[in-house]
Amino acid sequence: MKTHWDLSFRYWVLSVLTILFIGLLWWARELIGPLVIGALLAFLLNPAIEFLSHHTRLSRAWVATIVFVAGVGGVVALSALLVPVLIDEIQILFVDFQNILARLQVMLSQPVVFLNWELSFEYLIPDLARLLSESITTLPENAFLLLEATSKNLIWSLVILATVYYLLRDWLRLRNWCFQAIPEAYQADARQIYVEIRRIWQGYLRGNLALMLVTGTMFSLAWLLIGVPGALIIGLITGLLTIIPDLGPAIAAVLAIIVALFEGSTYLQISNFWFAALVAGVYLILINIKNIWIRPRIFARSVHMHDGIVFIAIMAAVVLQGILGALVVVPVLASAGVLGRYVYHQLLGSPPRASDEEEGENSPD
Repeated sequence: MKTHWDLSFRYWVLSVLTILFIGLLWWARELIGPLVIGALLAFLLNPAIEFLSHHTRLSRAWVATIVFVAGVGGVVALSALLVPVLIDEIQILFVDFQNILARLQVMLSQPVVFLNWELSFEYLIPDLARLLSESITTLPENAFLLLEATSKNLIWSLVILATVYYLLRDWLRLRNWCFQAIPEAYQADARQIYVEIRRIWQGYLRGNLALMLVTGTMFSLAWLLIGVPGALIIGLITGLLTIIPDLGPAIAAVLAIIVALFEGSTYLQISNFWFAALVAGVYLILINIKNIWIRPRIFARSVHMHDGIVFIAIMAAVVLQGILGALVVVPVLASAGVLGRYVYHQLLGSPPRASDEEEGENSPD
């Protein structure tokens, strides 16, 4: 009986397995997004699991269960506290949006005279009231589609929660299994690469969470101080959209300026135009403070990439893959840089950087 495969047969089997794996990924491509989200959440919670595992007598499985249940309970409790406030803010913004649409329709219905030419814009927009009424009357017809979408999102949420829990509980075994699958001669290199990539993701994700919190709080307080209607929800949107550098806060700023232009301040006695100009000025000041002072201090040296490359990569990811792509494109590119440097040194036969070796030796598994 032949105990070893020929080299050509090994390559053939490897090619078939690669094709099957790519086909599986294509077939289950909708599952990739929830799995990535679950992995990111587990990655963020993993330091807490490691800390509690080392400072208590509990096993990692018990610690993961406790942290997972506490985290889900905290999210539910926080949602119960914030949802009523956010619903009130959303209702206010919805009423403001209806008023803005009504005013816009009135403005466009009035002709504009320019050099004895009368320009009419009333046919450039549809009857907004008719569209709104039609959308309301079609709600019963779309109830099944709404139920289907809700059920699908619930299933994806359960997939995310299950991914988070099992990764937190079994991450060490999964990591060790991956290392053992690598030939022994290259395991040290794999661990070194793992340490450097892990540091990149930890710095980027934690830095983003801190930046979102700081930015959301800063803009919420600023909008409250000058009286922007719906200040809390607009500030919250600004903080959440900060995950998309430069573009995200700009979108939230446009929303704040539109609300200020049509609604004015809740207590400042100035015209809507000048109030909108004030909102734009406050945004420019705060966004520069964030970009010049806050963001560099939060991210520090976590991701070594040029700002221009980061901006172009994020814009391309937004267009091609949406928000999730924009969220992970920067650490993915930085991780690819780590792998690229390793391949480069191996191709040239040169030793890796001394700093990399020290980091790999001094960092924990």
